Amino acid sequence: MADSLAGDIKPKAYRPRIVDAQIERYMRIFGAVEITGTKWCGKTWSARAHAASITYVDRNNNLAAAKADSSLMLLGDRPHVVDEWQLAPAIWDEVRHHVDDDSANKGQWILTGSSTPLNENRPNHSGAGRIGRIRMNPLTLYESGLSTGAVSLSGLFEHKFAAAKSEISTQMLLDAVCRGGWPEAVAMPVSDAQILIREYMRLTLTESVPKQGKDPDVARRLLDSLARNISQAVTFKTLRKDMYGTEENLDDFISERTVSGYTAMFENMFVIDPIKGWVPPARDPKRLQTKARRYFADPSIAAAMLGMSPAALIGDWQTFGFLFENLCIRDLLVYARSLLDIGIEPVRYYHDDSGLECDAIIELSDGRWGGIEIKPSEDKVPEAAANLCRLKGKLLRNPSARTREPEFLAVLVGVGEFAYQRDDGVYVIPVGVLGA
Repeated sequence: MADSLAGDIKPKAYRPRIVDAQIERYMRIFGAVEITGTKWCGKTWSARAHAASITYVDRNNNLAAAKADSSLMLLGDRPHVVDEWQLAPAIWDEVRHHVDDDSANKGQWILTGSSTPLNENRPNHSGAGRIGRIRMNPLTLYESGLSTGAVSLSGLFEHKFAAAKSEISTQMLLDAVCRGGWPEAVAMPVSDAQILIREYMRLTLTESVPKQGKDPDVARRLLDSLARNISQAVTFKTLRKDMYGTEENLDDFISERTVSGYTAMFENMFVIDPIKGWVPPARDPKRLQTKARRYFADPSIAAAMLGMSPAALIGDWQTFGFLFENLCIRDLLVYARSLLDIGIEPVRYYHDDSGLECDAIIELSDGRWGGIEIKPSEDKVPEAAANLCRLKGKLLRNPSARTREPEFLAVLVGVGEFAYQRDDGVYVIPVGVLGA
């Protein structure tokens, strides 16, 4: 029989996470909860903080036991965690059946996983209505203690704002980009943290990728290309050319379909986050760029793939700008998902045929929305604010259109001291004061 650890399994030095409130809420609503996300982002610790017992599928002989009888993984005091359930996908259907048999009791099991099973191994049923699904990311600046959270995303939607001062220096920001939001690396020197993330990527390429039936060399080339094209809505054709640009006949090396498959693999492993284009009701989708922009789950992954340290980024401010944008998208995804009435896609971007764009659009399920431009330093604020005002004017120009006025427009900056509201109504918010 599989071992099940019970008693006081709550982590002794647990750092509270924004996602904790969502876990508690979902445990009141669903019979079981699944927490997914990038390896090492803290899923297991968060699950343990809400549970009474845990079984680790990837320890001892548990995987063999799970494949022989998946119900063994569910034994233990409830709420019971089944860690890395995707290694034995039958566990999902076992949980679903138990929830159906005891539908009155909520929050009985918490499943955690760092990848989505391949098509041929996926559970027979989606678990809709039985298993609530929660996405988890590495630590935000607020969770790691670098942001005060004085300006909240939820507050902006309620038109609540107060001026605030950021204490993040340029060096701290450079360090945050390269250290990342990994719980194990919060207190590490940046150089040590970068060794940790390089090891994470090495294990991803040498162990996780082969388990998905993919070639590590092709996967590495794709990650390198994604890092070089970070925050861009590039096509698979462009990625393919970037991966094998020196070869005359690309078809001999890789097809666009293959690039698509490898990209999907990294999405399923939660290494990259696709951010979709936003199509407001009044706009023709044909005139908008709607293919996904791709960001890494944490900016430190991109820094590692590019071989960039804080010192190197000082001399390459353009690259820092792209990595800083990745950091902001990581944090915005977490803050947006914490909103009670967030839409299906927590963060999207806008880009139309005239070249008008907005880095992040956050839309609630009732249609309220806000637009955010991301800039590494405050000297770009006037340009970004003017761009946001043009976006608002363009979308609201037609009085019969169904696009509503934004709840807020903001420029999120890295190097900046104060959060304030400009005369044109646009907020300027240093990332060091932003929170959920």
